[in-house]
Amino acid sequence: MKTVLLTLLGVVLLATAGAAVLIASGAYNFAADSPHWRLTETLIGAARHRSIDQRASRITVPDDLDAAERIRNGARHYQPMCSGCHLAPGMENTELRAGLYPQPPVLNEHGIHDPASAFWTIKHGIKMSGMPAWGTSHDDESLWDMVALLQAMPEMTEAEWKRLSGAETESAEKTGHGHHDHAH
Repeated sequence: MKTVLLTLLGVVLLATAGAAVLIASGAYNFAADSPHWRLTETLIGAARHRSIDQRASRITVPDDLDAAERIRNGARHYQPMCSGCHLAPGMENTELRAGLYPQPPVLNEHGIHDPASAFWTIKHGIKMSGMPAWGTSHDDESLWDMVALLQAMPEMTEAEWKRLSGAETESAEKTGHGHHDHAH
């Protein structure tokens, strides 16, 4: 038993020393245009999903997320707050989105899998991802309206999106504001 504890202590000390050397050396690249190491990506992803799932498990989802008024209100919030990163029906990649790492999910393509997790994420944001905590500036009803929209969005056409959100249909290329020639 004593040997097992000493071995475990040795492994912990070795791992701590390795992490300290990695941090002190500056070897890990935090640039947004350089992906994480595969192990780092896996660990961060697992920790993020478990954290959100655990906190969202205590949230009660409203019964009326399919209400047209909720979806319409959600679109009016989503357009200015979210579409630059998560896109919307008919939208192409934006300059802002192109520079983000990790890349935000394209929510109009796959929607959401769990309304409670989506609500928690919108309300509290996600550290070091670019996802803001909208709960600091919006009430829960507005956030649930966005969740309602996210559930409906994968089935939405570009014309429906335009009608609901008042979104402009002209692309950046048509207005002369496209900067896609700056990509490397």
